[in-house]
Amino acid sequence: MKGIRICILSFTFCALCFAFSYATPTTLIWAPSTDIQPYKKIHLNVDNYTSVRGKDHNDVRLYVQQVYGPTFSLLSDKPEENLLGKLWSPLGKIMAETGFDYKKGFGPLLDKWPLYFHFKLGVPEDAYFKYMPAFAVGCYDMGYKHNYTNNNVWYLRGAKTLNIGKLNLGRFSAGYFNGNAKTLRDQDSLRDNQGAMLAWERTMSEISDKLWLCVDYQGTRSTYGALNYGFAWKFTNNISTIIGYEVYNNPNYRNTITFQLDIDF
Repeated sequence: MKGIRICILSFTFCALCFAFSYATPTTLIWAPSTDIQPYKKIHLNVDNYTSVRGKDHNDVRLYVQQVYGPTFSLLSDKPEENLLGKLWSPLGKIMAETGFDYKKGFGPLLDKWPLYFHFKLGVPEDAYFKYMPAFAVGCYDMGYKHNYTNNNVWYLRGAKTLNIGKLNLGRFSAGYFNGNAKTLRDQDSLRDNQGAMLAWERTMSEISDKLWLCVDYQGTRSTYGALNYGFAWKFTNNISTIIGYEVYNNPNYRNTITFQLDIDF
């Protein structure tokens, strides 16, 4: 019986990975966070990236880049809530999400293949013992056009909220990512497909529990490399928005302003 359970769990994990391969996971401002969408919730994101200049370094007109997509929760950190019930209990607090995105405004070639998929597995802080960091592993921007949109960015990230007495210093996170070397290139078209992920974030309860601040960094000079900072405001329990500013590591890219609307069902 134990062997059967292990086989079913393995099959389920593989099915999640391959059937729901890639889109925009739950993020900070730019890069994936360790957070997982609440169980039995559907999260819809509407993202717009507007260049601070109308043309790129080659004097080519830049368009507003748009990303639309849902993210679905798959597993709860309370095993009894999951569809697999007690069968999932050996893995306890592991949560999971997956989704897909429709992207446009990224150029005539990439816009021909606008669908991308993503998935993430993670555990929250203090999941198995006190002071344990949160951890997440996943993959995003899994497009279906070989060596054009299959960026396949795999990542591992940890996060921990730090306090000094009653003073909340915020949550600090760090991780590493590795993507498709054929598509992640720098300004000289050289391979630049892996790097660090760093962030600080904090809910500004002294002002309002609805206000959240963040500074978010992702390495490389590929299209993924940027320093990002901004804030979020939660209008209701189900509706919030993020406004951010992206400073790209690649000097050929124009900085952008992000407007993201998040709706939970």
